[in-house]
Amino acid sequence: MVDGLAKLGPELAEGLTLPLSHLALRSWWDALLGYPPVKALLPLPILVLIAPLIWRFFRETWRELDREATVHRAALADSGKTDLRPAACLLIVAAVLTLQEYYGGRQIYDQMIRPTLADLERGGWGFVKLAKYDELYGYAWWVASRVIGYVLIPLPLWKLLFREDRLLDMGFRVKGFFSHLWIYGACLGFVLPAMLLVASQPDFGGYYPFYKQSSRSWFDFLAWESIYFLQFLSLEAFFRGWLVGALRKSMGSGAIFAMAVPYCMIHYGKPYLEAHGAIVAGVVLGSLAMRTRSIYSGFLVHITVAFLMDLLALWKRGGLPTTLWAGG
Repeated sequence: MVDGLAKLGPELAEGLTLPLSHLALRSWWDALLGYPPVKALLPLPILVLIAPLIWRFFRETWRELDREATVHRAALADSGKTDLRPAACLLIVAAVLTLQEYYGGRQIYDQMIRPTLADLERGGWGFVKLAKYDELYGYAWWVASRVIGYVLIPLPLWKLLFREDRLLDMGFRVKGFFSHLWIYGACLGFVLPAMLLVASQPDFGGYYPFYKQSSRSWFDFLAWESIYFLQFLSLEAFFRGWLVGALRKSMGSGAIFAMAVPYCMIHYGKPYLEAHGAIVAGVVLGSLAMRTRSIYSGFLVHITVAFLMDLLALWKRGGLPTTLWAGG
């Protein structure tokens, strides 16, 4: 490198400076959490510590679910019928999640939807602005595939298979919602410290928000958050509403833990500690939905945490929007 600079001549070489960047020093705490053996095992004692708290708060809810399931199974035994709900529910879950994994992502958008948008823009729909909003449109398809998979497939199909089951009883009633708002605050008080722990990890700042143009303008940020919230409403309807509601008569409180397994697995690929946090979130939000007989408190917890994580990630890397509307 020095020989190469010397060949430029002494006057030119003296005027050149190498681009240097100062690496931020990691604290001992960050270094400890980043050490693979520590990071891999860290969630286990945390789960052990918080399990008694979750049990204490939701034990009556779980016992009530188990009593209802015992009555339901006894009635089936007396009638000689077989309950097909667990088999039907879990097969639908497997089919929906597989469908979304292979057809709900960017590849299908690039193959089928993006060319259509390009044709519309060339045909006079200039407001499409594909070059500017291509990434946002890709995520709009991702959200649309979740609405289809989480709501438009399982709910009508379930009503077709089990006509006696009332979909409104699967957590979609608004009645009594406001009387349980205090639980929303209590859950946030529990979740926010865990969120701050996750936010301290080096892989957090580069992962959120999913839509990387969120920092371009407040319009981009709010447009992303709006469709992101719709995805969470669909997710809550699927996991905490339909899935638990479909299984609770047969499995009692076990329906909550059965739901937590696929819910945790859809977080694979996200930061490691967040994926473990999904286990706790699945159990807590599922129990909350059964306690309140409503998915809406869990939905509020989910979107509040998601919004704060996006905002915190942008703030940590100095990427908060500075303009209302991006030009172009």
